[in-house]
Amino acid sequence: MRCTLPPSAEVQADIDKLLSKGMVDDPQKMLGDLARLGARLIIQRAVEEEFDQWLGRARYERRPERERGLKNYEAALRNGFRPRHLQTGEGELEIQIPQARHTTVPFVSKLFPKWHCKRLFRTDPLKTLVIGGFVRGLSMRDIESLSEELGLSLSRSTVARICAELHERFEAFKHRSLYDTNLVVLFLDAIFLPVRPSGPKEGVICAWGIDENGRRQLVAVQLGARESKEDWLELGRDLMTRGLSAPQLVVADGAPGLISAIGEIWPRADRQHCCVHRLRNLLAKLPKDEQDRVRFNYWAALTDATSVKDGKLRLQVLISELESRGFESAARCLAEDLDALVVHLRYPLRHRERWRSTNLLERSLGEVRRRTKVMGRFPGESSCLSLVFAVLDLFITHASNGATFTDVDRQHLYRIRTNSSTASNSTRRSQPPRLAPGNLKPRRIYSG
Repeated sequence: MRCTLPPSAEVQADIDKLLSKGMVDDPQKMLGDLARLGARLIIQRAVEEEFDQWLGRARYERRPERERGLKNYEAALRNGFRPRHLQTGEGELEIQIPQARHTTVPFVSKLFPKWHCKRLFRTDPLKTLVIGGFVRGLSMRDIESLSEELGLSLSRSTVARICAELHERFEAFKHRSLYDTNLVVLFLDAIFLPVRPSGPKEGVICAWGIDENGRRQLVAVQLGARESKEDWLELGRDLMTRGLSAPQLVVADGAPGLISAIGEIWPRADRQHCCVHRLRNLLAKLPKDEQDRVRFNYWAALTDATSVKDGKLRLQVLISELESRGFESAARCLAEDLDALVVHLRYPLRHRERWRSTNLLERSLGEVRRRTKVMGRFPGESSCLSLVFAVLDLFITHASNGATFTDVDRQHLYRIRTNSSTASNSTRRSQPPRLAPGNLKPRRIYSG
């Protein structure tokens, strides 16, 4: 026997329960489960509100005596639910259809007409609606337009309720204080999406990190149309305005504007050039029959190195080998910004492999791309940023596999922070304050 809660409340409870568990073993499976629950939630709420309008009263509401008998179905009573199934891009969903008694006119949902079959909803518009439901909506106008594409009729109150939670969360996220957030490592990357109904794709720049307690923290999602230096400076200044202290290590790709912005915003922080991005650039300058060998030697040099000095020497051997074999452009590519490629070797051994690239953020952005590719173009910045935030917040912040710092790790990080501060103060007395793009802070070689 069903409890007094409507089915949509039960689905909402399932979502809350799933989110409370966190991503323990399989983040991809959890995201898929949430996508299905989100789809069920938006469609279940639509059916329930459609039934309320058909019945002429909300749940537990009684109609006045003078209004009874106007229509043969207004005297109807709720009579539980029966399940219906539909097939979507996220799998088969079960929706509970409200039933009525004491009426000669049966309730037939517009979403489930009598001629409905499971294959009815195998359409791209529904996939779009599924994503919108998953993230609890983009904007009122967006979801209404998406439902119109599918031929559905969602009431404004349903759309408003679905949208409100996400927009409130995103607005709170953009303005939240970061004074109590102390990041050990900060990852920066961007994804290009069709933000507007027309025109080229634009960059959405993102920042997340790992704090001193080992927790993952998503700290920024904002528009960076060209991913230029000015875009990254704006992101960094926003973080500083909200109180974020300088991280010890910043991991990013080799975009010149980004490198320059990091040097201006966080001059004392170490900058790690993403090893995966550098390898991609390197392999693009080699013939296919050389790529496997160079890839193996490249990763072996970084993985087997015991210190920054050792890692740099190993890579210089590879550079010399490339030059001797006639691959001058590949050798120059690897030699460029070499100091920044081995900075991660200063840090605790157990964290080096994860902190030498932006792979963790790239995988999260890959999830954004997967969930947005069926949407075509976004109607505007707000919709795009809201969806990117929703997916990244789920994939990053709710993940349980952060970092675990032992006492030895903490002592190691404290020594780096202390030495970096001392070296930076000494350098400012002997060198101009502005560093050239591509350079790290002084004291490049570190053997401990």
